[in-house]
Amino acid sequence: MSQNTSEVGQIISANNLPDTLPAFTKKSNVADSRLGAKSLFATDDFFADKSRILNPDAPIFVVGKFDDNGKWMDGWETRRKRHLGYDYLVIQLARPTKIAGLDIDTSHFTGNFPSSASVDALYAPELLQQDEAELTSLSKEDWDGKNWQALVGMTPLQGHNHELVEIDHEQTVTHIRLNIYPDGGVARLRVYGDIQLDASLNTQGETLDLAGALNGGRAIASNDAHFGEASNLLLPTKAPNMGDGWETRRRREPGNDWCIIALGQAGIVDSIEIDTAHFKGNYPDKVSIQAVYSSNTPEQTLVTQSMFWETLLEPQKTNADDIHHFGKDKLQIDQPITHIRVNIFPDGGISRVRVYGKIAEANIDTGTNTDSKETK
Repeated sequence: MSQNTSEVGQIISANNLPDTLPAFTKKSNVADSRLGAKSLFATDDFFADKSRILNPDAPIFVVGKFDDNGKWMDGWETRRKRHLGYDYLVIQLARPTKIAGLDIDTSHFTGNFPSSASVDALYAPELLQQDEAELTSLSKEDWDGKNWQALVGMTPLQGHNHELVEIDHEQTVTHIRLNIYPDGGVARLRVYGDIQLDASLNTQGETLDLAGALNGGRAIASNDAHFGEASNLLLPTKAPNMGDGWETRRRREPGNDWCIIALGQAGIVDSIEIDTAHFKGNYPDKVSIQAVYSSNTPEQTLVTQSMFWETLLEPQKTNADDIHHFGKDKLQIDQPITHIRVNIFPDGGISRVRVYGKIAEANIDTGTNTDSKETK
């Protein structure tokens, strides 16, 4: 739909994702404001605030919407340069991460996108300990003086497009710098990779949410997500409303709905929490959980095999808008697992799933392992 022929106030979605996405986009996006990623510094954000580039929602264009500085744009946009130079934006990632790929998204930026971009990386864990005031007080000279390493070289950009860049980089990164040449706007920057947890968690036996997005948990499949994505189940904060959970359509045939979650680390589960916050007339009748230890199985194979996984939690009745806690006495697997399948009967929505446990030692052989065993 043309931006020029639409009615004032009309909201236009992007709808410009490629038909096939690279495998790295299935990893954790650590440039997501919901996970705590922050836009710390920009050389300029005159037309569109730097924080918008981390919005997890798809970019929109609002016809005829203007603010005091000009056309309102859903992203980060700088003013037109009248001298040599370029603009940049510093982002603090949600967690230290080994980056596998980037999506430089210029959706809706057509006559105002940068001609090219590059990306630098920084490992500075000491900055993660600083508060908001300390971070925002850092000047351009402070950021210029950091030990930045080139991550992506100068890359040509197109308007209203996803520039998907695969990265072979083994170093852990805490901050990135997006450089745009010479100026312009970028709707979103998504940074995909493997979250690196503090190694001391393993040795100290600390209990954590093994499925939490901040600990590397990922929703890898669901049979239906008509009203809300399964990835919402793993967000660290309490859901603000019903739209921030996983919800399926109304089932009109026999069966039940399900989703599969990859834990951030293999672990032994101590307790499970199912939160139906905000789901009052559409919560499931029952919930059950299956589990497996399968560290190297392709995701599509996991989906096929998941119906045969062992039961971790037998079907349990649920209530509206409630937190359901299931302790060790309700769990049927006391060995390490890597994935869970959440089954809801027959359909409906849940807000959050927490899988509390301890990280397992590496290379543990367990009866729930399907890497080398044929499903019967």
